[in-house]
Amino acid sequence: MANQIKATVFIPVYNGENDHLEETLTALYNQKTDFEWNVLIIDSGSSDNSVKIIRKFHHKYNNLTLKEIDKSEYSHGGTRQLAAEISDGEYMVYLSQDAVPYNQNWLTEMLKPFEISEKIVAVLARQKPRDYCFPAMKYDINAVFNEQGIEDAVTVWTRTISEQIGTYTKESFYSDVCSAAPRLFLVNEIGYKPVKYSEDYEYGKDIIDAGYYKAYNGRAIVEHSNDVFLKDYKKRIFDETYNVRLNSGAPESRMSLWYVTRQSLKATLKDLPKILKDKDYSFKKKLYWSVVNSLFHIEKWRGIRLANSIKLGEDISEFSLEYQRKKKNSL
Repeated sequence: MANQIKATVFIPVYNGENDHLEETLTALYNQKTDFEWNVLIIDSGSSDNSVKIIRKFHHKYNNLTLKEIDKSEYSHGGTRQLAAEISDGEYMVYLSQDAVPYNQNWLTEMLKPFEISEKIVAVLARQKPRDYCFPAMKYDINAVFNEQGIEDAVTVWTRTISEQIGTYTKESFYSDVCSAAPRLFLVNEIGYKPVKYSEDYEYGKDIIDAGYYKAYNGRAIVEHSNDVFLKDYKKRIFDETYNVRLNSGAPESRMSLWYVTRQSLKATLKDLPKILKDKDYSFKKKLYWSVVNSLFHIEKWRGIRLANSIKLGEDISEFSLEYQRKKKNSL
């Protein structure tokens, strides 16, 4: 059919005005494709100018739909599943408001792996850290995606060790910062669980455990790294670690201060030669990060330690960055 929509790009938005939203939409509408696609945005009660920005693009282009919901209705898993249920694209392409398509071929590359096999029901894009990203995060992101496959190829993953079923592994790793899946598969077969956080980890695990494949396309690139300050980094890591535990039901565990210190020092020393060779940093920035980067590693491991020591179900409001941001935005 000539008017068939090949892809629906879904972007969940909440206070994106100062979180790259306009930059993301501009790059999205610079895509060059030989197929029809549209955009669905669900805004969950933004208190800034996000809706105004979205409506500007809505008036300029005829393929953008905006749905507004209350903040209390949003969840990372449930809202993404809702998007699949109310969209009309053959494929759902999930994109965070701060994930900026890196080139004009991004959307085409997101769909190419589906041509390889019908068993591919999840596509993962490569994330390129922003040039100003602090080294601890930058090198972590690069390491994660280097493990997924080489940059100029598609790598297909499946479960090979039956004892790993039900666990998070590199085979099941998935990130909804930028991902894609067949829409009807999400609706009729395996969809997103209605979880508050780490819905992508759950989907990746579920499809791999069921015998389907995940594809990593190193040519589908978005520029993305969280704009987070040192004072918030421990809480950010706490959120990520605790919510993975919450979904998996992992019991609490104790890490000694000596272990946290040792891991922080090890990571700092590993990063140091990379910083000195990094062309993204000026000479002054190299000197600065050679000192300050260690503080990010310390905060990271403090966050991991705290998230693993708390009993599941306890009140985490004082430790959670996401909770504190929501509370601030509601005032």
